[in-house]
This record gives sequence, C-alpha cells and structure tokens, in this order.
Amino acid sequence: MAKVIIFGLSDTAELAYYYLKSDSLHEIVAFTVNKSFIKENFFKDLPVVPFEDISKTYPPSKFSLFAPMTGKNMNRDREKVFLEGKSLGYNFISYISSKATVFDNEIGENCFILEDNTIQPFTKIGNNVVLWSGNHIGHHGLIKDHVFFTSHVVMSGNCFIESYSFFGVNSTIRDCSKISKGTFLAM
Repeated sequence: MAKVIIFGLSDTAELAYYYLKSDSLHEIVAFTVNKSFIKENFFKDLPVVPFEDISKTYPPSKFSLFAPMTGKNMNRDREKVFLEGKSLGYNFISYISSKATVFDNEIGENCFILEDNTIQPFTKIGNNVVLWSGNHIGHHGLIKDHVFFTSHVVMSGNCFIESYSFFGVNSTIRDCSKISKGTFLAM
C-alpha cells in the first residue's frame, strides 16, 4: 500500500480516484497539477497542490504518484509528467483492476489497466501504459512505454508495440506484428 497523489483534475483523474478508492489498498492523499491549472484548492475533498511544489509538502520518500492521463499528444503529455515525477525522485504506482485477467506478467510503473482486460502469459508491459476496459492482449507480446489502448482492442500473440502508439476502439493487431514507434491505429 502506498500514499498516493493523483496527477490531474479531469474526468480521468476522477475515474482513477474511484478505482483506487474502491479497488485497491492505496490511500489517496491529494491531487496535483501544474500551478497554472489550479482553480480550486480541493478536488474530491482532497487538497490540490501545485506539481512544481509537490515535494515540499509530499516528499518522494513517503508518497507515490499516479498520472492516469489520456493519450493526448500521442502520450507525450503523460510521458512528460512521468519523467518529471521520476526526476523529483517519486515512484509511480500502477493500478490493475481486480476484474482484469493477468498472470505473472511484468508490468511497469504508472500503468492504468481497467476491468475486463485479458493479458495472456509471457506478455510484458512497459511504463506509463493505459489499457482501457475490455482489451485482449495476446501471449508472448511486448508493449513498450507510453502506449494507450482504448477499449476492445485485440492484440494477437507475439506482437511488438513500440512507444507512443495509440489504438482506437475495436482496432485489431494481427499476430506476429511489429507496430512502429508513434503509430496511430484508428477505430
């Protein structure tokens, strides 16, 4: 269990708050965003602190971050927050729904894996990956860092997904495919 600060104030951050509160042992203690985006000092009855000053109030030795952001800018906005948090010394938690099917998969930091995902054996998932609900992730695959799968994506077995890729609803990836860095696969 970690004491967690969620990056964001949007509906995605609100969803992350709900999932962590109802389906994890983590304790959410605050929200954070860049100072210029703060309009109110509280969100979901928790303090909102400027990301620029976060380590003063919530030191990385005692708190962890979670940045469940969308795939905007081909995942580079989420990558920026992830790298800035790492440079400040923070560890990031990952959330894996109790309603997802996983085995002993290697899963990196700051992953947001929602319900009804099936991640078959021998598949590795990098850092900062979002798997929205209802995806099938085939066996012996590799998903690199900073990737976003929307809902109902099928990734067949033995696939290799490079960083900064984005997969639209219901997209399908044939077995043994290599998806190049920064690929956008539409619905």
